[in-house]
Amino acid sequence: MNDERHLYMVLHPNHSLIASQLDPERFARHYTQGSTRYFEGRLIFAEIDPAFRHPYFEIDEAYKQLAPHEDGRPKATKFIKSYRVLEHMDFAAIGKLYYCNSVGDLVELEAHDDDPRARGDEMRIILEINPIKMMVLTRFNLVEYSKYITDPHQPKGAPVMFMSQLEFNADDFLKEFDENPFIRCFVPGIHPARLKAGILEVRNTPGKNVKGISLDCPIDRMSYKVLRHGFMFASQKGNKFYPLVGLEDVERKFYKFWKNM
Repeated sequence: MNDERHLYMVLHPNHSLIASQLDPERFARHYTQGSTRYFEGRLIFAEIDPAFRHPYFEIDEAYKQLAPHEDGRPKATKFIKSYRVLEHMDFAAIGKLYYCNSVGDLVELEAHDDDPRARGDEMRIILEINPIKMMVLTRFNLVEYSKYITDPHQPKGAPVMFMSQLEFNADDFLKEFDENPFIRCFVPGIHPARLKAGILEVRNTPGKNVKGISLDCPIDRMSYKVLRHGFMFASQKGNKFYPLVGLEDVERKFYKFWKNM
């Protein structure tokens, strides 16, 4: 254990590249429970190839300081960078992705060569998680939106983005809202009347494909069950997609996470 070297890229709640002597499960437990820094919420992080190097990151210097404590406990976190991390990351170096609840139970996701399936929905809700946190209503599917939001001429985007998609059907929502305008919106922080207005604005405005619906992305208050497709690392050069594990497989392989999902 004392000779182990791991690199982790934290995508939520903060943006960091971290060296650690802990394996992913112990790292998740430490981050959500074992640290003296107070944190209560979800953790999303990715394994990075320990051999990855980039001039922006002083990885070798961090490895030199990756030594056990005097009592023999492994070094849990050695922060390398907490700014513009995703922008300087090589997608090829990103390994497994971990989606953790507030007590450190996790589900493990692996990259897939195929892009997410398009269901043909008229509109979607995109969850921008890192480095920008927003929720967006759009006509674009996840692949199309990745090109749109990472365009260097896009004033509300970034060169590299990490995002997901919410399970959502505009027609079903509008029907339910018309039947009961006092329904509780399934999107945290969004009043159902505002969501309806956003849908109608996009539908009725020629050439309008995107409508921001929240200046935050409250991923901590969203269940794994309401996510659609998976998670996407996106840039103009290409994407890297991590499909969700089906709920039956989550129960079978990641039972602790499933119990608190």
